[in-house]
Amino acid sequence: MAPSLNVFGEKLISCSEAPMTGFFRDGCCNTSDQDAASHTICAGVTAEFLAFSKSNGNDLSTPRPEYGFAGLKPGDSWCLCASRWLEAHENGAAPHIHLTRTHQLALDIVPIETMKAFAVDVN
Repeated sequence: MAPSLNVFGEKLISCSEAPMTGFFRDGCCNTSDQDAASHTICAGVTAEFLAFSKSNGNDLSTPRPEYGFAGLKPGDSWCLCASRWLEAHENGAAPHIHLTRTHQLALDIVPIETMKAFAVDVN
């Protein structure tokens, strides 16, 4: 696993445990070489983002009980793939970001200034 540091180089804070998120389902947006999609951005999902994601083949709102997944609703925090967040941004559907809960490796895909424009935890 990559070091658990946020975009500021500080200890990564949990994104969500209800619903449980993260590539490792540990509540954090931790990542490793196994996480090819880079589930590193902690976002507060919106109805607009959920609709965008569903229309692009990743339905995050429909419950999947066979996987223990209740489906996301607006306001839930979730570790998003950095490339999917950037795609949503480019299409006007990007949700807000919790930077202190976003893994530093997200910076390999999304510039910090772009993330800061959507940050809910930075003044």
